[in-house]
This record gives sequence, structure tokens and C-alpha cells, in this order.
Amino acid sequence: MKKTFQLFDFTQKVNYKNEILAGLTVAMTMIPESLSFAILAGFPPLVGLYAAFIAGLVTAIFGGRPGMISGGAGATVIVLIALMKSHGIEYVFAAVALGGIVQIAIGLFKLGKFIRLVPQPVMFGFVNGLAVVIFMSQLEQFKSIVNGQVAWLQGTPLYIMMGLVVLTISIVLLFPKITKTVPASLVAIMVVFALVIVFNIETKTVEDIASVQGGFPPFHIPNIPISVETFQIIFPYSVIVAAVGLTEGLLTLNLVDEITGTRGNSNRECIAQGSSNILNGFFFGMGGCPMIAQTLVNLSAGSRARLSGIIAALTILLIILFGAPVIGKLPMAALVGVMMMVAITTFEWASFKVINKMPKHDIFVGILVAVITVLVHNLALAVLIGVIISALVFAWESAKRIRARNFTDANGVKHYEIYGPLFFGSVANFMEKFDVANDPNRIVIDFKESRVADMSAIEALNNLTEKYSQLNKIVELQHLSPDCRTLLKNAEGVIKVNVIEDPTYKVVS
Repeated sequence: MKKTFQLFDFTQKVNYKNEILAGLTVAMTMIPESLSFAILAGFPPLVGLYAAFIAGLVTAIFGGRPGMISGGAGATVIVLIALMKSHGIEYVFAAVALGGIVQIAIGLFKLGKFIRLVPQPVMFGFVNGLAVVIFMSQLEQFKSIVNGQVAWLQGTPLYIMMGLVVLTISIVLLFPKITKTVPASLVAIMVVFALVIVFNIETKTVEDIASVQGGFPPFHIPNIPISVETFQIIFPYSVIVAAVGLTEGLLTLNLVDEITGTRGNSNRECIAQGSSNILNGFFFGMGGCPMIAQTLVNLSAGSRARLSGIIAALTILLIILFGAPVIGKLPMAALVGVMMMVAITTFEWASFKVINKMPKHDIFVGILVAVITVLVHNLALAVLIGVIISALVFAWESAKRIRARNFTDANGVKHYEIYGPLFFGSVANFMEKFDVANDPNRIVIDFKESRVADMSAIEALNNLTEKYSQLNKIVELQHLSPDCRTLLKNAEGVIKVNVIEDPTYKVVS
């Protein structure tokens, strides 16, 4: 059987201890986050845990690469809040399932490879902005509800919370110097948990957020009217959910590729995400996507295989079924400390070292993406804006690079050798290179070192040849690609084309 169709690479050496411990650690950090996002959106709390279990298990087995962790992520949930408020949770389930179909279609048509086009400054901004978001989101745990109003902790509860968080961070930092056989984050959680239980310390726990007890996710067909109007309501949300989920997922995949020095399969990840969301829609899940914070927790715990993700998902299911009374007592301070350390290690501190060596427009793009990520919490929008600005800057810089060298041969034929890409941004500079009125009766334009890239370039060539034609001058275009020759039918009576195929540029899949 080809490796492409294998679920697991059995030639890979798996450290079972690291994988199991990493999976347990990831499960501990996923539970409060999934519960928080479910409550934030107005869903029943268990809907968040079901999403963590379903998305985590499906993508761990079928996903685009080992080591990635998926669950009920806030990026996708935030998109659905408006639909929840306007039409209710049944429409949310339908939108999640339809979004899964969109994601599968993207994977089947192999469109996931285009995430490779995200520039490095956008990645820097995305990662740094995400680190700030992760850190700031933990500050919400320093609040409590007093007389129906949300207020910051004060006095003894605040000091206890801060002390336990500092203790957790200290253990995460110092324990690896003693031994790396056990994930430091898991040790920190267990030590703080033990202290709270033994000394009966009153502090915020998981059960203060919501109950985690329930049964196996039940099969449920979304109870919505099947009509064109319903489709019009849910389809926009489905597309946004699919886009946000895949953007975060494929950027996470790129990040894991860089950390591990390996290569994931983006299209396979799209299909796995889509499959998990379809199941979420029919099994009371709020939908999800890869979670960068939990993925980094997983990698820092030593995981490099799929087993840790499977362990994390099954652990969440067992906690729902049997372990709620114990996990409910888990102090939030321990989880906050672990997530704060994740935020600190996620931040690309190296970007400060290279900032004075980067072009100014790259610095601007990186900062802009980070700011949008922090302010809007819409990762897809931040990345999209960053890519668009980077593309426009690239177009501007490329437009300035087009140039022409001209000479007249012994036969009185004037040759123009074009250097640089001819596209919408460079056509104005291109047209200025020619002296139509004073050129001889025969002109040769050589595109050996250039490429006609788009319809604007075709139209520019068309206009140029027409100007020469009006003066009864003949133009020959050499080394022009066949697709451009086909489009230049209006000038075919004047133009002679020496067909030499241009190279075809494709995105690596």
C-alpha cells in the first residue's frame, strides 16, 4: 500500500511515554478552553467538550501531520455567535456540517497547497499576535462574577491565584533542568493540584466554569427546515467557518513543519478537518479546527507522533463519562500558568533580532497582522490582509524592475530586449520604453528574459502593436508563450510570433 494512504507510519520510532504524557497534558489544557468558548457563544458546555473529542480524534488519526492537536477552537466559535443569537443552536450544527463539506471540497481540489504562499512577515505577525491573544485570554481567569457582574479578583483570592500561577510557571521553567523524562507542564499541573487538595486552598477550579459530566455524544440530525431560505442563512457562516478553520489549521501545520523540520500534507488536513466538522454537526459538537496553543503544548512535551492526539481525545471522552468529579477540582491557576508559558514560548522573540535587517514594508506587514490578530481575534482576516498587502508591495517593487535594452542590427531592424515581468503593475513603464514615431519599419521585441503575466500585459502589447501598425511598421514578438499568442488575435495580421514555451510556474503541493 502506498504511504499516501497509510494512516500511520509504522517505520517511525514512537516514544510511547512521551506520547501518552503529552496527550494527558493536552487534554488538561483543552477542557477549560473548550468550555470557556462554548459558554462564550451561548452553547451548552458539553457541546464544547464534544467538539474537542470529535475534532481531536478524527484529525489525530486522519490529519495532515502528526503532532497537531485539534479541538473546539475559539477562532471558529466566534464566527458562529451571531448565528446562535439569531437562529439558535440547530442552525449552528447545520452550518458546522456544511462548513465541513466546504473544507473537504477544498482538500479534494488540492487548494490547501496555496497556504504556502503566505509570506514570512505575515507568519511572524500571525504567531506574535496569537501569542499575545493566548496570554491576554488567560487574564480572563482572574475575574469572577459578583452580584451578577464580572469583576476582577481582589484581596486573598487574587493573591492565591497569582501565587499558584507563578508556581506553575516556575515549575515549567525549572523542572526540565532536573529531568526531561516527564513533561514539565504536566508536572506543574499535578503539583499545583496536589497543593490545593492537601492544604484545602480555596481557588477557582474547572467546575466553576461549567460541569464537564455527560454521556457519549448522541447522534442528532439538525432540526431545521430544508429550504433555499435556510441554505441562504447558513451558507455564509459555513464558508467563513471553513475559511477560518483552514487558515488557522494550515498555518499551524506550517508552524509545526518549521519546529519539527518535517513536511505535512495540507490537502489531507483539509479533508480531515472537514470530516471532523461534519461529525460535529451530527453529534452535538460546536465545530473546531487545529489549536495552536495546544499543539505547542504537545510539541513541547516531546510528542512527534499521532498517538498523543488520540490519547488527548480519548482522555476528554473518559473525563466526560467518568472523571468529571476529579477534573472539576482542577485549579484554573495551573492551567493558566501552563498557557501563559505557551504564549511566551510561542512569541517569535527572534523577530526583534532581525527587525533592523528586514525591509520596512515587511516590518509594517508583520506589525499590522499582529495588531489585527490581537484586536479582532479573526486570524483569517489578519492573514488575508497581510497577504494582500504583501502582494501589492511585491507588485509595486516588481513593476519598478522592468527595463529594456535596445539596439539596431546591420539590417536596420531594431531589437528591444525586455527584462522583468510584464503585468498590470509594470505596463505603464513598459510602454514608455518604445519610440514608436522614430523607430524603423521593423521591430523585434524579445521576451526571453521576461514573462507576459496577465490580461493587462496582453492589452498593453495589443495597444503597442496597433500604434506601430498605424504607421505601417511591422512588429515581431519573440519568445512569447502560446497562451499570449492566442490572446493577441486582434494583431495577428501584424505580429509574427516565434513560439518558445515559457516555463509554467506551479505551487508545490
